Amino acid sequence: MAKPKYKFDRNTLRYNKIVLSGKQKFYRFLTYLSATLIIAIIYNIVFALFFDTPKEKGLNRENDQLTEQYIILTKRFNLVEKTLEDLQKRDDNIYRVIFEAEPIPPSVRSAGFGGTNRYIYLQGFKNSDLVIETAQRLDKISKQLYVQSKSYDEVIEMAENKEKMVASVPAVMPISNKDLRRTASGWGWRIHPIYKIRKFHYGMDFTAQTGTEIYATGDGVVELIDNSLRGYGKRIVINHGFGYKTLYGHLNAFNVKKGQKVKRGEVIGFVGSTGTSTAPHLHYEVFKNNAKVNPVHYYFNDLTAEEFDKMIFISSNSGQSFD
Repeated sequence: MAKPKYKFDRNTLRYNKIVLSGKQKFYRFLTYLSATLIIAIIYNIVFALFFDTPKEKGLNRENDQLTEQYIILTKRFNLVEKTLEDLQKRDDNIYRVIFEAEPIPPSVRSAGFGGTNRYIYLQGFKNSDLVIETAQRLDKISKQLYVQSKSYDEVIEMAENKEKMVASVPAVMPISNKDLRRTASGWGWRIHPIYKIRKFHYGMDFTAQTGTEIYATGDGVVELIDNSLRGYGKRIVINHGFGYKTLYGHLNAFNVKKGQKVKRGEVIGFVGSTGTSTAPHLHYEVFKNNAKVNPVHYYFNDLTAEEFDKMIFISSNSGQSFD
């Protein structure tokens, strides 16, 4: 029970007992309650600002662990990307060069997956930007891995066809030319023998007597037999596959038919001087992916290094072609 309180009365010089009314008691109670609540609020604010709850401490530890795991994951991503980049370079600069295949365009390797709507389900969270960036990076690596996998499938197929390709490449001279004396005119600018103008000569000319045998320079299929009175005159075009074709012009006669399969070294026709020609000879051209290329670079089955240098010198030393 609370002790009674007294108040000194100066008029009577006596202590009178203090008796509070119900209303006063109520207000006093409210005052104490308000003060208590204010103190409690201040305490909670100070505690929240400077001290973590057990739950917050647990969440902070979890965030620290997630951050550490993210750093480890980022390092692994970097390693995977570096390894994948090395595989792509090997694929384009070694494997596809060996098999004479075009490298995969960078636009195909790094193609995206569309707009940001793909990751809309990841938005709205505290770390959405970080999660979306990681998801995009993972999708990019997955796409590049898929492209690289398909590329290696193609490389494997090319490797299996390598033997066939080696036999199909036009790798020998089209006529017998052991001493190289039949080499008349090569690739480059020449004076046309009839028009007497400077004109680019897209091939090589080999002089030989009419009726000299002409050989297929690689395995293939006869794609064209032409019997024109102009230009190349009687000519043969062989499709060797793998992007290679060869043309044999100014023939005197044919020894094959259109659609016929031929082997390297097989006699396909005979030297002549038909079409726009000034003397019996063979005009020979090589095509790679429908573009004319210098035939002299494809005699690696015929010539030694010394003979190749001699062939280059002879073919480039002529100022006039035969056609």
